[in-house]
Amino acid sequence: MKAISLFSGAGGMDLGFRNAGFDIIAAFDNHAATVDTYNKNLGGASILDLSCCNFAKISESLGTQKYSPDIIIGGPPCQGFTSAGTRFWDDPRNKLISNYVDALKQFSPRWFVMENVEGILTTAEGEYLYETVKRMIELGYSIYIRKIYMQEYSIPQRRKRVIIIGNREGKAYKFPEPTTPASGQIYRRASVTLRNAIFDLQDVTDESIDQVPSEETGIKLERIVKLKQGQSMKDLPPELQHASFKRRSHRRVIDGIPSEKRGGAPSGLKRLVYDEPCLTITSASPCEFVHPEKNRMLTIRECARVQTFPDSFVFTGKRNERILQIGNAVPPVFAELIANSILHADESPSHTVQASLVEYVLTKAEARSPALVRTEKKLETLLTNSQQTLF
Repeated sequence: MKAISLFSGAGGMDLGFRNAGFDIIAAFDNHAATVDTYNKNLGGASILDLSCCNFAKISESLGTQKYSPDIIIGGPPCQGFTSAGTRFWDDPRNKLISNYVDALKQFSPRWFVMENVEGILTTAEGEYLYETVKRMIELGYSIYIRKIYMQEYSIPQRRKRVIIIGNREGKAYKFPEPTTPASGQIYRRASVTLRNAIFDLQDVTDESIDQVPSEETGIKLERIVKLKQGQSMKDLPPELQHASFKRRSHRRVIDGIPSEKRGGAPSGLKRLVYDEPCLTITSASPCEFVHPEKNRMLTIRECARVQTFPDSFVFTGKRNERILQIGNAVPPVFAELIANSILHADESPSHTVQASLVEYVLTKAEARSPALVRTEKKLETLLTNSQQTLF
């Protein structure tokens, strides 16, 4: 199956799909260092501003006017802003997602896979997701949406992402079943842990592959030494707490609710727990995540291990560019599972009548926030026939 990758980043999703046997015929991203990383490891990527590109010209250059690629993969960043209803697609703040949909219209792939942060579920009271899915359905796709808990799929971190999969041939699709059962508070107990991912790297001293960070000194070292596994800045004595942490932890938001009751006060430094899945890898991880046993921060290579990149994968650019590439990536091991599930679904016969145009699992929790309930109600209006929905 031939694939085009948009918002390809460093190539985490693409690596997983290539490992499953897909042929990535073109990849595009707008950051030079990211494209350089992609090309050093996978090849075939080009720098392109996806907010203002002409997909008709791209199709002509690729020769895809005569055939449609089998699949488009990638995840346009959710901007967090939107206009409602018919104004949605004219709002320049929604340009990235509208261009992704334009690409679907131009290339008309049989399948697509779109990855995004879980915030897309409730952005603009669900309007962002609703308008996006509505337009995809108008293009002839049946849509499958699921909030994924990565630690259930052999990824050693508590990472939550939203995966949207579309097919325009009436193929029945099922997301892959979890491979590593997880349980407990926010799924902290799982058979795949941080220890599994990085234990053999703790004493590596090859600085050429960025295994060893700079030695910590002064008050930062004092803070690190005091932290036990699972503890963060709030667990330190007052004299070791950062001034900005104390200010932020007591702030009030517009509606007067203390920040600690709205998902928690900022934690700053965190010492990770070896025998649990890691916290979510982000661009801040090497500055905030303390090694479970060593008095140092997590290294870039350790972050890449947690994201399931092989050690042979080379990241280029400045340090902050490299960790941004890692933090933004789709874990390749998970991407390969999705790729194989699509291959399996593609072999099934097409249905002449769809049971439902959209199926979704927006959370595994029994309780739903008011914001998530609003999104579900919007999506319900897109259901047809049997109104079959997965919960």
